[in-house]
Amino acid sequence: MTMGRVGTKGPFGLMGLLLLAGCATVGPSYGVPPLPAGIADRPASFAEGTSPAYSAEPLPRHWWRLYAIPQLDMLVEEAIVANTDLRVAAANLERAHAIVQEVEAGAGVRTSTAGGASVSETSHLGIGSPNGTHTSFDAGVGISYELDVVGRIRRTIEAAQADADAQAAAYDLARTTVVAGVVGAYGDACAAGARISVARHSVELQRESLALTERGVRAGLYAPLDAIRSRALLAQLEATLPPLEAGRKAALYSLAVLLGRPPEDYPPELATCRIIPSVDRPLPIGDGMALIRRRPDIREAERRLAAATARIGVATADLYPSVSLGASLGTTARSVTGLVDDSAFRFNLGPLISWSFPNRRVARTRIAQGDAAVRGALAAFDGSVFAALRETETALSSYVRDLEQNAKLRVARDESRKASAVQTRMTRGGLGTGLELLDAQRSLATVESALAASDASVASDRVRLFLALGGGWEGGIAGP
Repeated sequence: MTMGRVGTKGPFGLMGLLLLAGCATVGPSYGVPPLPAGIADRPASFAEGTSPAYSAEPLPRHWWRLYAIPQLDMLVEEAIVANTDLRVAAANLERAHAIVQEVEAGAGVRTSTAGGASVSETSHLGIGSPNGTHTSFDAGVGISYELDVVGRIRRTIEAAQADADAQAAAYDLARTTVVAGVVGAYGDACAAGARISVARHSVELQRESLALTERGVRAGLYAPLDAIRSRALLAQLEATLPPLEAGRKAALYSLAVLLGRPPEDYPPELATCRIIPSVDRPLPIGDGMALIRRRPDIREAERRLAAATARIGVATADLYPSVSLGASLGTTARSVTGLVDDSAFRFNLGPLISWSFPNRRVARTRIAQGDAAVRGALAAFDGSVFAALRETETALSSYVRDLEQNAKLRVARDESRKASAVQTRMTRGGLGTGLELLDAQRSLATVESALAASDASVASDRVRLFLALGGGWEGGIAGP
């Protein structure tokens, strides 16, 4: 309940209040938290980063330019401007900045104006008969400024600014995610095209094999069962095409939406793309400490922790009085024309102390809530660090293992090509049959299909790795 205001008289009382305004800010002072246990002592390099596929060079800010595809660069720029998720994130960031401005504006000088007219009736005490009806007019202006004695305003601004910083990190995360989505959809569309090309080649070879088999059956060289098996294999190969076509359409539709377009408004040239984007150099990955400072989700968690810490000070400040300096100037008279008479003027100047005695149990409970919120935010920060390292180490490992598989499949593809060439020469020289040649070609097509699928996996792994590394827009946090 509010107990009222106490005026402080004299210059010494005013000076005392001004000195009081410089007191220490209540609540804990924030500092960037140390890294979780075991992180600070780990080697700077990644555990999975020793492969020749990686370079210790820092990850470039615009990592998608490593592909050296101008069209892809243009699509990324378009997505950054038009993507709907980014527009939402940008609006949230603008709102966070507006909240900071609102809090800062609330800490400034406040002015007020008032005016009115009233009619009253008075009587002599004890008699009860009316003494007359009186009209009065009043007008005035006031000005006040709250002294931030215990830092409530400073802590409020600090919390709002930390929230805005967290929203800025969230915007960076959204941009990084959208760019990875664009690069990934671009690669998926081209990878699907490559796989479709290989699958169609396998279908054509099987159709030729079926035609030879059917002629052999009619000539009595093969059993009818051979033709049945050949037709079944052809159907199996043809069945692989619809899912690949659907996958390419899905990638194209996803890309269009990422660009802020209707699904059907995808880049038409990608509908025939068959060259999977690749980076012909070791991938620059930097080190773990740079990752922690760069990842936007870690920066967001750290700023959320800062905001929660500042709000403990806001809650603690409610236990202390509010001190303000104020002045007012006005005039009161029985008539409108009398408002300008010298005798009608009034003024008031001086500091005011307003102390509201809250339910201290409730106040302490709010402080306890703030403490719990800080502990939760600290745990979230630690968790974001662990998750970032786990995602990155996993992506590094997957990329290397898929590269190893890809290399083996390339060896298998090269050997199958040699076998197909040998079988071609033998068939032309009368030492082999046409069916044996088609079998060799079909084996080559099978390996090429597996290699195309592996190329697609490597391309996806590369995008996931870049996303885990968090490159693109990094404001950085203070060194742990």
